[in-house]
Amino acid sequence: MHIFGVGLAASVFAWGLFLAATPAASQDIPSASPPPEFTRLAEKLDADRVAGAEETEATEEQALEVLDRVALGSLNVAAPDPDALNPRLAAFVTRQPPLGEGFRVFRLGGSPASFALLADFGEAGPSAVRIYAGAPGKLSLAARVDRYAQKDFLDDYIELVPVPGPVPLFVTVAGRTDDFKTGVFTAWHFDGHQVEPVWMSDILSESNYEVNASGFQLNYCADLEPDDPSACQQTRRERFIWQDGAWKQAESVTLGPADAAR
Repeated sequence: MHIFGVGLAASVFAWGLFLAATPAASQDIPSASPPPEFTRLAEKLDADRVAGAEETEATEEQALEVLDRVALGSLNVAAPDPDALNPRLAAFVTRQPPLGEGFRVFRLGGSPASFALLADFGEAGPSAVRIYAGAPGKLSLAARVDRYAQKDFLDDYIELVPVPGPVPLFVTVAGRTDDFKTGVFTAWHFDGHQVEPVWMSDILSESNYEVNASGFQLNYCADLEPDDPSACQQTRRERFIWQDGAWKQAESVTLGPADAAR
């Protein structure tokens, strides 16, 4: 457990009093700003990454613990509603336009409900996922995805895609900041106690994805023209499902150049 400094503790306490004093806040976009210490930490995380300076787990963890407090304060109610919570988390963005910065909670599959908070501290990162689980009204931080907990995790700007179903599954997409929709896709399974990667793609260009009743579908360029990155000679469509306790590829279809149009 990390111990906050006096300034951070005071800021978090003040933010907690604000939340407690505004019972209708979950219904409205807040006008309040995040605690000043959170803003300082978030700006430092982004600046250190851009400058190539030494980064520490303590700084990132302190910022994430502030988000944990706010998220759990809203989720530990009779009927937790991420759609009501997310406007409050949007108030934690430290700059406009956000430039890749954002904080959002997603409901995961399975029962009882568990939730994932995605924290992006800018296009350069770092980014992290926090997973909250437990009995209704007693949710707590149960698992985390970041480069300190998973050494090979690509923690620049990421996207998160919940995969509906009987178990908590989600896919993260890292590196998706260029014009060619390049990304590294990783599927994660949460067993109620810990989270583990169950599949990881190569670096895929011209990629797009969707989640539907038949699973997680991924389209990408399988044959990129070296001299013209915008020209894809062949694309591939793959579909993945959770079956018999494992992440499995259910379909792989090769498509022609005409199907690769962006």
